[in-house]
Amino acid sequence: MTPSVTSATVTAAGPRLAEPRGELSATVTTALRSNGVPEYSPGAVLTADPWGDDLQLALYLLYELHYRGFDGVDDAREWDPELLRLRQAMESRFLHALATELSDAPRSVTEAFAPLLVEELDPVGSLSHHLERKGEFWQLREYAALRSLYHLKEADPHAWVIPRLRGRAKAAMVAIEYDEFGAGRADRIHARLFAELMEDLGLDPTYGRYLDHAPAPLLATVNLMSLFGLHRSHRGALVGHFACVEVTSSPGSRRLAKAMRRCGAGPAAEHFYAEHVEADAVHEQVVRHEVIDGLLADEPSLEADIAFGCAATVHLEDRLAAYIGAAWAEGRSALRTPLEEP
Repeated sequence: MTPSVTSATVTAAGPRLAEPRGELSATVTTALRSNGVPEYSPGAVLTADPWGDDLQLALYLLYELHYRGFDGVDDAREWDPELLRLRQAMESRFLHALATELSDAPRSVTEAFAPLLVEELDPVGSLSHHLERKGEFWQLREYAALRSLYHLKEADPHAWVIPRLRGRAKAAMVAIEYDEFGAGRADRIHARLFAELMEDLGLDPTYGRYLDHAPAPLLATVNLMSLFGLHRSHRGALVGHFACVEVTSSPGSRRLAKAMRRCGAGPAAEHFYAEHVEADAVHEQVVRHEVIDGLLADEPSLEADIAFGCAATVHLEDRLAAYIGAAWAEGRSALRTPLEEP
């Protein structure tokens, strides 16, 4: 007997689509809502600001189809050839802008990572230093709302590299990801811990809730991971990105844990970052000496790609920090729409 289809087989609703911010993002949202073909002017991508809200949001929406999708959008649109064609054009524009701004970036792993292994006492523009020393509660909430677009999918973009590695690099990468996904315990998944942090801060932990609030510099940091993760040709860059995150995470998390404690944010808020201090100190050693070294032993031609992934990560994080820091220095919100009071 053929089983009948019941409501239990229907995929749970994803987040809602964001409001468009220009022609490209309007093209994507309209196509997804109508289940139709994306329609846009011939020069729309070529003339779009690669760092602007419109292109970055359009890319984010298309990438999200590979994660949880959107409420009311057919899951089959993930591989729609017309949407993929538009995505490829926008990716090329984004990557060209990155490569142009990083034309003098290091091309060796040693050069790329050397500055990250020495912690500056008082770095200019560091958000974690600011939040540790004099950050206010409203700034902690804004920071968490923005970072939720990554942390609620933490480790997912990097998991795409696993089938593209082998041997030593793969084994080490899986070991790190195992920790990120809770080491077999659902309550220890890092995305779950971040959701609890958000609740302590009076934020809505719903996946994708703060997409409309997020400015382009934040979207670009998440898009970079998705872009690298979805393309086998960028496997080296994704490893470079992952290594950069792990190398810089422990000291930054230590400062953010202190910031949460100083502002009385709550035990879950402090715990999320305290958890990363010790775990990521271990992960840093594994990713540098096992994942990177293992990958280079297998594919030495990927060294420049690994270095580029690291440099691109630092570059986009610096852009984001400058954007947020400028807003906070003026006493205003860094979000496109300020948060509601908790």
